[in-house]
Amino acid sequence: MTEDLEKPAISEARTPGAPLAPRAADAAEAAEGGLPVPAGERLPAVSLPRLGRRRGMMVAVLVALAGLVGGGVYWWTQQGSGIPPGIAWSNGRLEADEIDIDTKFAGRIARLFADEGDSVRADQVVARMDTRDLAASLAQSEANEAAAQHTIEENEADLAQERSVLSLAAQELERTRTLLAEGFATQELLDQRQSQFDVAVAAYTATLARINAATASRDAARHNSDLIRVNIADNTLVAPKDGRIQYRLANVGEVLGAGGKVFTMLDTGYVYMDIFLPTEAAGRVVVGDEARIVVDALPKLAIPAHVVFVASENQFTPKAVETKSDRDKLMFRIRVRIDAAALEARPDLARAGLPGVAYVRLDRAVAWPAGLK
Repeated sequence: MTEDLEKPAISEARTPGAPLAPRAADAAEAAEGGLPVPAGERLPAVSLPRLGRRRGMMVAVLVALAGLVGGGVYWWTQQGSGIPPGIAWSNGRLEADEIDIDTKFAGRIARLFADEGDSVRADQVVARMDTRDLAASLAQSEANEAAAQHTIEENEADLAQERSVLSLAAQELERTRTLLAEGFATQELLDQRQSQFDVAVAAYTATLARINAATASRDAARHNSDLIRVNIADNTLVAPKDGRIQYRLANVGEVLGAGGKVFTMLDTGYVYMDIFLPTEAAGRVVVGDEARIVVDALPKLAIPAHVVFVASENQFTPKAVETKSDRDKLMFRIRVRIDAAALEARPDLARAGLPGVAYVRLDRAVAWPAGLK
């Protein structure tokens, strides 16, 4: 092309030394461009049509390549996966519910019994807070309870004595009344017996009241002791479920406020993958449908799973979805949970963050492919 631009095209013969006559076409081009054409000279001829043809060919080749690439991608996603109709699939990441193990009261961490990566069982002790202040309060409350019990026993002994006094006062009062009616006693003696009886009743009633008060104090101290014991137990942190410690967020000796986090554990019994399907596929998914999960780290292992959740409203897919074209679409979130039996057989599957693909069988009449059985 460069040679064509630099080499002037000579279209006619002339006599040596004769001046060049301008061509009509060159003069017309120069006139259109506003350039003066010197007499006896002519402009070099440029092969513009030939340049345009080469550019057109290049554009056509690029268009053809783009079509081949697009067709290849479509074939790979629709046909090359080897998934028969009736099975929908989408990519996602394994997730497990996180459970925070935190303090109920403000306090200092006394001991830790677990660390990151440890597997723990339900009700296993993982940490213990410093409870010396609570232990002292418990001892004081138990002492109050014992003192109240002693007061009750002492007053019950007095009550028995005063009951005897009251019984005697009642008998003497009744006997004096009989003697007064027969003329063998005076009114003064009857008044004395009545006074003695009233004093005995008052003493008996007062002792009974002291017993009731001591009983209430004993019960209050007992309830306070029970509360302190519960608080001491709550300062012993236990794993609420079977799982694995993911993070240790505090260390021995640190002082935490109420609700301070000590560990974050993963519920290894509930491992799932959230995927997003378009309307035509999500509309056929039902909770309980059989599914399979294949993680990138174990491409030859199809993990049995089931659908446990189907969103009732569509949404834009999150950033975790790999392609922007998929993120721009409104999809339905589907949760696929790994079967408990599979997790018991392969505890190493209880991991979070592993990317993979979840397959959902929309038609029960469709058999799983060999690689997903």
